[in-house]
Amino acid sequence: MTYLLQVDFKMDGPFGEEMSKAFVDLAKSINEEPGVIWKIWTENAEAKESGGVYLFETKEDAENYLTMHSARLESFGITDICGKIFEVNEALSLINHGPIK
Repeated sequence: MTYLLQVDFKMDGPFGEEMSKAFVDLAKSINEEPGVIWKIWTENAEAKESGGVYLFETKEDAENYLTMHSARLESFGITDICGKIFEVNEALSLINHGPIK
């Protein structure tokens, strides 16, 4: 079974191309975190929100990452971090072409 972590928070930017350039090293480092299968980066410049959706091998990996990532975001001055962990229903997700592996 895999686990989905959804994280979102308010952020003043950067967004778009500027965000892509500013966070390339962070994006690469996420691949080295225990249990990470993939991440989809999310952003809404109009609402000043950012975050991501991650797939992890275990619930423990997702929980550990959320704890570490929340502390990192707080060190950047970001507060009101919303993180949720869900079990992935693989059978139904496969019907809808979900990238669960």
